[in-house]
Formats: sequence, C-alpha cells, structure tokens
Amino acid sequence: MEKTIITTLTNYSGKTKTIVLAIFCCLLWASAFAGVKICLQYWPPLTLAGIRFMIAGVLLVPFWLTRVEQPFLQIRQNVWRLLLVSLLQTILLYGLFNSGMALVPGGIAAIVTGTSPLTMAVVAHAVTSDDKLSWRKSICLLIAFAGIAVIAISRKSWQGDGGLEIVGMLMLVLAGLSGAFGNLAVRKLRIDPFMLNSVQIFIGGVVLLASGLCFEGVPEFQLPFTFYLGFGWLALLSAVAFSLWFYLLHQPGIKPSELNMWKFIIPVFGAIFSWVILQDENPGIGAIVGMVCVAGALVFYSIEPRKLK
Repeated sequence: MEKTIITTLTNYSGKTKTIVLAIFCCLLWASAFAGVKICLQYWPPLTLAGIRFMIAGVLLVPFWLTRVEQPFLQIRQNVWRLLLVSLLQTILLYGLFNSGMALVPGGIAAIVTGTSPLTMAVVAHAVTSDDKLSWRKSICLLIAFAGIAVIAISRKSWQGDGGLEIVGMLMLVLAGLSGAFGNLAVRKLRIDPFMLNSVQIFIGGVVLLASGLCFEGVPEFQLPFTFYLGFGWLALLSAVAFSLWFYLLHQPGIKPSELNMWKFIIPVFGAIFSWVILQDENPGIGAIVGMVCVAGALVFYSIEPRKLK
C-alpha cells in the first residue's frame, strides 16, 4: 500500500507534483493530532514516539536498501549529519511535540503547531542568504502568534492547572523551531530521501525509547484495538510523510520557507479532525478565532506579491 501511494504521487511533474505532494504530506500530519491524543491515553509521550519512529524507520528499509548504491557506505560518510538531522527532526521535535500534546487538547495543539511555517521563515531569514524575511512575512508572523495569544487568553491558560497548557503550547512552538532547523539540515544531505528518513527516524526512535524506558517505565502492551489502530496509522504516516517531504526539500529551486507554507492547512484540518474524532473535544470561540488568525496569516503569506498588486 505504502509503495503504491508513493509511486502514484511521484508520477506527477513539475509544480503540480510539488503541490500535490506537499498537500498530501500536510493532510497526513493533520491526522496525527487525533492519533497521538488517542495513543497518549495508554502510553507516555517519549515511549510512544520512540516505538512509533523505530517501526516507521524499519518500514522504509525495503524502499531504499536495494536501489541505493552502496547505502551503508553513504551512511558512514554522512553519519554526523544524519545524527544532527535525527536530533533536530525526530528526537527534539517529537520529544517536545508528544510531551506538549500530553498537556494540550488535540485541536488546540493543531492550531499552535500551525505556526511552524512562519517559524521556518524566521529561521531561514537568520541562517540563509536567499530566503529573507519580508514585511509580509513579518506581519503574518505577528498575526499568527496573536492567534495563539487569543487561544491562551480565551482558555485562561495561566490560571490553576491551566498553567500546564502554557507549558504545552511553549513545547509545541519549540518543536516547530527544532523542525525548522531540521529542514535546513536535510537540504545539506545529498542522499536518497527515503534512506535519509529511514535512518534518522530509526536513530531518533531508539533515543526516544531509551529515554522513555528510563523516565517513564516499561509500557503496557495488552491494550484495546483502538490504540493499535491509531498507533499503526501514526507509524505509517511518519514513514510516508517525512520521506516525501525530504524528497521535496531536495528538489532544485525549492526554498524551505516557501515549501513549509503549505503547512497552513495543518492547523485547520488538524483541529477539525481532532474535534470530530475525539469525543471530549469541542471548538470554543477562542479556538476558532485563533485558528482563523493562524490560517489567515499563512494564506496571506502564501499569496504571491504580484497577485496582491
């Protein structure tokens, strides 16, 4: 099934292929919020992320082992860069993401995480010479983070136990920051994107699982079918979405900040999926206003300047 999806989507050409693949990846990631919230009811965050990514890394091995020339030599030659990508793109990103998700409702987490494209724009501005922060990007950044402020205020997240939600939101923002640096690190690695994802995600999974076993204990395995259904989906989407995203990052002429702007659909669909699938979550007016701010800022940013004129 996974091979069929990848083969079908990569048959498109040019700009159409980029758009189709980017939207497909973002829809997969949007579905992850509900899946993670379901699985976190049974497994703690680091353990969940570790086992998920180890399995996802193994699932990808057949797609690169036989078609990549001298794969293990390439891995040895790029071992330090692979470790850096794994640290930024899996260990820090999903250690923070899952820990934040444990403290924040799925729909709210989707909206907060939706600011990651703008975080990518700031990081690209700081460390690259051809992807600078314009006045439009700056305005969009302010609007998006205003949306997060609206959510925090409407939920009174600073009062009582709500302070944990503030911590969770901060973790999600920091996860986006780690992912932004990870995207830039991926562009510097000129190896097969499926092998890159498989290796880095497996390494990250091992580190996260080891951390989980140390700090969270041994997980329970006699769990309801709902857990395994959600967990299987999370492992599959991790293998597919990141591999396709790394493939896009390696395409000539693609700027990380511009590609990441397609993630504007994640907060919208992530929140909708969470509100529909998770029984104990409902959209409040603050959440809806915050989602409109984040999505609106990202849509405005994605419009080409000549269209605005």
